Amino acid sequence: MKSHDPLELLYISYYWPPSGGPGVQRGLKFIKYFPQAGIRPTVITVDEKQASYPLLDSTFQSEVPEGLAVYRTSTSEPFEYYKKLSGKKEIPYSGFANQKGQDSFLDKVFKFVRGNLFIPDARVGWNKHAIRQADQLLQNGQYKAVVTTSPPHSTQLIGLELRKKHNLKWIADLRDPWTNIHYYDQLYHTAIAKRLDASYERQVLEQADAVIVTSEDTKRLFLNKPAGIDHHKIHVIPNGYDDDDFIYPSAPPADTFLITYTGTIAENYNIDVFLKVLAHLRSVHHEINYKLRFVGKVSDGVRSRIEKAGLEGITEYIPHVPHKRAIQYMMESTILFLAMADVPNVFANVPGKLFEYLASNKPIVCLGPVHSDTDRIIDECGAGRMFHYTAYELMLDHMTQLSRAWKINHNLDLPLINHTYYSRRVLTEQLAEVIRRLFR
Repeated sequence: MKSHDPLELLYISYYWPPSGGPGVQRGLKFIKYFPQAGIRPTVITVDEKQASYPLLDSTFQSEVPEGLAVYRTSTSEPFEYYKKLSGKKEIPYSGFANQKGQDSFLDKVFKFVRGNLFIPDARVGWNKHAIRQADQLLQNGQYKAVVTTSPPHSTQLIGLELRKKHNLKWIADLRDPWTNIHYYDQLYHTAIAKRLDASYERQVLEQADAVIVTSEDTKRLFLNKPAGIDHHKIHVIPNGYDDDDFIYPSAPPADTFLITYTGTIAENYNIDVFLKVLAHLRSVHHEINYKLRFVGKVSDGVRSRIEKAGLEGITEYIPHVPHKRAIQYMMESTILFLAMADVPNVFANVPGKLFEYLASNKPIVCLGPVHSDTDRIIDECGAGRMFHYTAYELMLDHMTQLSRAWKINHNLDLPLINHTYYSRRVLTEQLAEVIRRLFR
């Protein structure tokens, strides 16, 4: 490879258009901006007709760069059997946001099977197909590196296999924690299954040439593993936003204080303090027309708590929409609400939607772990406030100030600082530099 030639790499991702969700966006945006950073990617993914996608968003198809080589393979997965046996039409979300609050006996059986017969996850049946395709492409020595992105973390085992068989550099991009993910204990792993899963995790962390994570706290989780992990090779490249997606003008309603939440919200998202604050504000500020809007998947338990708080009359539920429409809903809001699951290790999770919230220039009100990476990012960008799940008085005071400001000026948009660091173009250059260093 000459110094001025583009570096060619394989990018292996289970999630790819027409799949929806933040995992698709991360890979799609890297691929979009790789050529500007001197990298020519080729994608290996699953055949969308056989894939098990919890979400679909066909609009992402238009963002796939023209001329990009995309190889789609067969897969072998159990989800069709799951749907037939359970009677459910949906593929389970990560975190089980589309499951009822109480597991039925059958739910527990399915989770036990998932946690013990499919390790690391139920999409591991794709691996043999993806490896076969990668082996064919790697025969001529054209590709110098491979990037595997997860979840599903079984995808990292593809990189592990290719690293052993071929003379190429391997970059493992882990968008979420692995055995520390907040819903891990819901899978009823046996001790044997846990040991095997931890062994896979350790092998990936030890043998990848570079490991990419999305937060400093995730990096700390991985470095605390009892393994020979070189901390220099773990790099934090967060999720971000694409300037090209923000084509809509800010248009908050003049007659309504509109609070929008986008994305999935499940039973373990403790938003009771926020609901209590909003109910109090309605009782005090009769002159303000408050409205709460959820865009995406809302669990039955969260809906029940909203009803119990007396807010069902001002709450609007909009099912999953294409990504661009979700951004439009953000731009049509007064403020944006963000919540994080009230579970162990959630501090390592930086929600992907946070960065698009930043780019919208709307004030953010967030419930989650204080002093976490999410808290730090909101603070450094001057984008709003993070509140602990129990901080009723602090949140009430803040929301009261926002309400008073809204009565003076119905547009609360903020002049943000530092959020351009989270541009997808900037983040892709960071990843490209990590890759280039492996050849120096």
